[in-house]
Amino acid sequence: MTPSHLPELVLYTRDGCHLCEDTRAVVQGLLEERAAHGRRVAALHDRDIAADPTLQRRFGSTIPVLELNGHVLELATSPARIRRFLDEALEGSLA
Repeated sequence: MTPSHLPELVLYTRDGCHLCEDTRAVVQGLLEERAAHGRRVAALHDRDIAADPTLQRRFGSTIPVLELNGHVLELATSPARIRRFLDEALEGSLA
């Protein structure tokens, strides 16, 4: 699959969010691991909630948030929960 055909995995974040930076690193590592094992991956994109009042209201107290194919994981800070979310969203019942 070329990058333009990959599903979009959105990381909702804001400047200065150290948890968001940690989550980005975990997600990037998990996506690299999936790719190395020939499993489906997604293209990771950051979206700053500060630029959109609607997103700020929706996710202001629950970032970091991951969204893939309309499914959302709020407070995405646990590597195990992020791994499960990616597995389900890319291969399982959420795909």
